[in-house]
Amino acid sequence: MSGFDNTKTKKLVEALLSLKSTDEAERFLRDLLTEPEITEFGNRYRAAEMLTDKLPYTQIEKETGLSSTTIARVSKWLNKGGDGYKVVIARLNKKHHHTPTRVGKGLSLRKKK
Repeated sequence: MSGFDNTKTKKLVEALLSLKSTDEAERFLRDLLTEPEITEFGNRYRAAEMLTDKLPYTQIEKETGLSSTTIARVSKWLNKGGDGYKVVIARLNKKHHHTPTRVGKGLSLRKKK
């Protein structure tokens, strides 16, 4: 997979896999990324969840603050990428006995973090 065929990125993946708790993951990401990067990645993941639930771009833009271009990029990777988003979303949905993230008029069943 392009971008992951060198020692540095392989070590980063190994580092992520070594994390054993939410606390460890939060601390590692805080050390690795800037606060705006953390927010951006969180928004992209939330956009993937919302796209999975078939929510419109306008609603995703409003909730996440992402541009339609970024949402389209997330959609591309969600639907034609390496299934990374799909695997994580499915696992987390199963772990939380997830039903769709919206009820009625977009009310969330999940707590925002």
